Amino acid sequence: MSEKTRAELDSLVFEAIRVDLADHVMTLTLARPERKNAINPAMTNEIIYCLDTAAEDPEIRVVVIAAEGDIFCAGADLASMGGNAPETTSTVPKRGELHDMSIRLRKLCKPVVVKAQGPVLAGALLLVCNATHVIASDQAWFSAPEIKRGIWPYMVMAGLFRVMPRRAGMDFIMRGSKIDAATAQGYGLINEAVAADQLDARVDELVNELASLAPATMRLGLQALYEQELMEFDAAVPYLMQMLQKTLQTEDAKEGITAFLEKREPVWKGR
Repeated sequence: MSEKTRAELDSLVFEAIRVDLADHVMTLTLARPERKNAINPAMTNEIIYCLDTAAEDPEIRVVVIAAEGDIFCAGADLASMGGNAPETTSTVPKRGELHDMSIRLRKLCKPVVVKAQGPVLAGALLLVCNATHVIASDQAWFSAPEIKRGIWPYMVMAGLFRVMPRRAGMDFIMRGSKIDAATAQGYGLINEAVAADQLDARVDELVNELASLAPATMRLGLQALYEQELMEFDAAVPYLMQMLQKTLQTEDAKEGITAFLEKREPVWKGR
């Protein structure tokens, strides 16, 4: 991490999350276990601020989102949805609202790994659906129970139907039933369900692998993935060819090719 990034984050008071920086990885830990890590305005803003920071610092290659306690996140804090701004000790500059979090996750164009040690409900699916990877404990379960409260998971749908099959996703939100981690893996909502005592090791393994890969190529590749997703096929192909040519001009691509030819490990510059 750049010293500037570390100094800026150290100068701020975070109320709802913990932020850790090490070995090109930023870890954001939801830290409201007494409220089941429900997402309040402070948490929303602090996550968005950190995602912006990760986007701006080329030394940050991977973001991990974890949580304290037995529940990963119970969704939006309904007590804070009445329109009154609660008092906060957070000094993090205002960057956005709940819906901005989904957009920031996709536009970050860096690996984002969610480590779900426990249940994931309602608005917490914004994090799961818009991350690049989700590893969950086999003790975790997933639910969009909004319909049972007379609400609808509107913002969740944008990401949900980009990762889950349509029929499964419709049933998931229409009935508000919970699914276990194995079912979530089968639907593509998560990448992998592992035994609870293996969760930390599996996430560390994945994060270390992602952090070891070409950062500039990863960024351009994810940018292209999200852009072409909305294009007609005939428009996507020439766009992707342009992105390939752009990638081949980066220092990382040149280093990767040279290292392959010289039979050595590449040294990435992130440029």
